[in-house]
Amino acid sequence: MRRSVEITGPSFGPAAGGKPQRLVVLLHGFGADGNDLLGLAPYWARDLRETEFIAPHAPFPCEAAPFGRQWFGFEGRDEATILAETRTAAGMLDVFLDAELARRGLRDEQMALVGFSQGTMMALHVALRRAHTVAAVVGYSGRLIVAQDMAVEIKSRPRILLVHGTADPVVPYAGLAHAAQTLRSLGLAVTAESRPGLAHAIDEEGLKLGGQFLRAAFAPQAA
Repeated sequence: MRRSVEITGPSFGPAAGGKPQRLVVLLHGFGADGNDLLGLAPYWARDLRETEFIAPHAPFPCEAAPFGRQWFGFEGRDEATILAETRTAAGMLDVFLDAELARRGLRDEQMALVGFSQGTMMALHVALRRAHTVAAVVGYSGRLIVAQDMAVEIKSRPRILLVHGTADPVVPYAGLAHAAQTLRSLGLAVTAESRPGLAHAIDEEGLKLGGQFLRAAFAPQAA
């Protein structure tokens, strides 16, 4: 059994200074680390000026990249094993999220999760199972890891945006429709956006869509 490790990572903002009114947690993909996604923060902070962005490093060294991190492994694993490892990482991420919210005096409704690739898988898994609903989940180039008893496990139904390139060679584009259909069947509101010709990446349009979605999700709090 893997021992528990403390999750840490870099942060950005709030651009307006002072105490953050909202928190966006950026979850990186397989073989990267928190610094990889923190570059999104300055773009979105133009409109989310009272928001702090934090990008935790996944807890485990990457099996395929000497300097990267992973939330869970893929090689030689079936879906059951992937789900089990996802649950392990999710427990650790939940502890991290609770601590970061408490440190800032914020609630789940003042937090959004943004993921890329494996980070999207983690964001969807964690957000749906938290006792309190987060403001939003934005997922790029990922897929949904389905549990057999998922309908029973779901405790929260946040608004969700999924963006995926049609030419993704890493995580198949078909995962977009599968995730959207499955989540909608479970009562979740999902916006699914295809990016024609895009590989395993976030493009300018996807970045804009994510920013608009986050602003809309946080808007009731700013009113």
